[in-house]
Amino acid sequence: MLKVEHIGIAVQSLSVSIPLFEKLLDTPCYKTEEVSSEQVQTAFFQQGETKIELLEATGPGSAIAKFLEKKGEGMHHIAFEVADIYAEMKRLAGEGFVLLQEHPKQGADNKLICFLHPKNTNGVLIEICQEIK
Repeated sequence: MLKVEHIGIAVQSLSVSIPLFEKLLDTPCYKTEEVSSEQVQTAFFQQGETKIELLEATGPGSAIAKFLEKKGEGMHHIAFEVADIYAEMKRLAGEGFVLLQEHPKQGADNKLICFLHPKNTNGVLIEICQEIK
């Protein structure tokens, strides 16, 4: 794991949350992106080395919609950048972590991603990601 790549926050509405985080972080949203395969619309902020990803559900069956229904708005996941997602997935599985994907999938912000089940990570949803080159 190279660094914390971003912190993901589930929100009900990007139109409400983007201005709030622009004021909070004193920086503009630098990118919005829809990931149709995940039924999510994202918005990104960067302050120094720290990135924040806001996630709004675009469909009732999405993981974000289910999260919001169960827990409400708030921190959804922490993402760590890795140099080789395939090697890291193999290492983590070998260490006994439960991967939520068998293979990495396309995520937002030009990344390959894989999530770890929170039951093995003290209740925190962990994402590993690698920039697609």
